[in-house]
Amino acid sequence: MLIDDSRPIWAQLASEFRRRIAAGEWSPGAKVPSVRELALELGVNPNTVQKALGEVDRQGLTTTERTAGRFVTQDEGAVAAGRAALAASTADGFVQAAHGLGMSLEDATDLLARRWADAEGTHTTGEEAR
Repeated sequence: MLIDDSRPIWAQLASEFRRRIAAGEWSPGAKVPSVRELALELGVNPNTVQKALGEVDRQGLTTTERTAGRFVTQDEGAVAAGRAALAASTADGFVQAAHGLGMSLEDATDLLARRWADAEGTHTTGEEAR
């Protein structure tokens, strides 16, 4: 994970933890690695990890069981909402960048369709992507 100096580290970590949950890297009901393990993995202060995990708890994506540790929620609705929020945020960034480059909606849509096809291993022309 690359740290961006323009945002607080704890907020970036919270985003990364939400991404891991949304992507299924941390599956529903799974035990979340300890604060110490995450701090070592990410090369940050344990207090920063704790703050980030507290934010993820607050958003309902993880729960803490006092004696057993922290677990990913089993609430699929919460996970789906987190996934949708991350996708919307990413889409907003793309829209802002494409608009700032003077791209039309059609050109941006074509670009997205081509990239989507590339990610799936299928290649399409602009006309086929529509």
